[in-house]
Amino acid sequence: MRTRIKLCGLQTPDTVQACVQAGADAVGFVMYPPSPRHVSVEQAASLARYLGAWQTPVVLFVNPELDVVRQVIQAIPQVLLQFHGDEPPSFCEQFNRPYLKAIRMKADTDLMQASDMYQSAQALLVDSWSEAYGGSGHSFDWSLLPKPGALKQALVLSGGLDDANVGQAIRAVMPYGVDVSSGIESARGVKDHRKIARFCAAVQAADMNAQHGG
Repeated sequence: MRTRIKLCGLQTPDTVQACVQAGADAVGFVMYPPSPRHVSVEQAASLARYLGAWQTPVVLFVNPELDVVRQVIQAIPQVLLQFHGDEPPSFCEQFNRPYLKAIRMKADTDLMQASDMYQSAQALLVDSWSEAYGGSGHSFDWSLLPKPGALKQALVLSGGLDDANVGQAIRAVMPYGVDVSSGIESARGVKDHRKIARFCAAVQAADMNAQHGG
């Protein structure tokens, strides 16, 4: 099984194109004004046009207003929604669209309970705890995660990943996908084309090693 790759926090056409060339499966746009990676609805729609036919645009929200989500759905018809705040299942489900639900992990986080709550989600994206709702660049204790296949949804691993540790993460967690933002940056909010390429190559190498029993 191939590990899917999501690269998040893109703001410019050249970085989206770098993600496309590196083999990303999904590219994320942040619709959260306090974030240094924030883009407008119009910017996200424009950037999404650089994606290939089989690549998914994902828009990340944090406790958004209803109208903002609706504007995004209208502007990017193929969008996958990502709710990264404290949105209840009823909020996430009302748009009748595929969505990811982010869970910020603490030692006492009950991921199985979250899996039951968000049964309608396509995947749970597990991230390190941050008051700023992600993008901290810190990892968390992967032993907090259940065995592969235990959740009702796919598991996407995030939090402190980069090209140096993503192979280890894939071997330890066996996630459906991995998600990275700060790990492909040269400065906060500034994406690095070489880091993008190295991250994707590291994921691909880990998958190849797994297939050959490495």
